[in-house]
This record gives sequence, structure tokens and C-alpha cells, in this order.
Amino acid sequence: MNKLIQILKKSWLHLVGLLAGSIGGYLYWYYIGCSSGQCPLTSSVYSSMLFGAIFGFILFGIFDKKEK
Repeated sequence: MNKLIQILKKSWLHLVGLLAGSIGGYLYWYYIGCSSGQCPLTSSVYSSMLFGAIFGFILFGIFDKKEK
């Protein structure tokens, strides 16, 4: 349990990025989306949220400070 808490403290910014990206992907699908169903990223809510989560993970990971 202690090890899990250490991992969560170390990577909290990445987890926030996953959550923010997922919410952003959902909002993009809901408000913009793809009416024809031909768009691979926005035709499904799941794919839109997945790509949003990946983007959020990478974007928030840029601001993570590395230990020296």
C-alpha cells in the first residue's frame, strides 16, 4: 500500500493529464464530433476519449519535474 502511494505521488500530474484529456475528448465528441461517422477519431466517444487521454498524458507529462 505504501508503494502505491509513492507511485501516485510521483505521477499525479500524468493522472491529471489522463483525466483532463478524457474529459476534453468527450467534450470534443459531444460538441464537434462527426455526423457522418467517417472520421476515425471523432466518430466514437471511446476513441475520442482515448486519444484525448493520450494527448493529455503527453501534454501534462512535459511539465513534470524530474528528480536529480
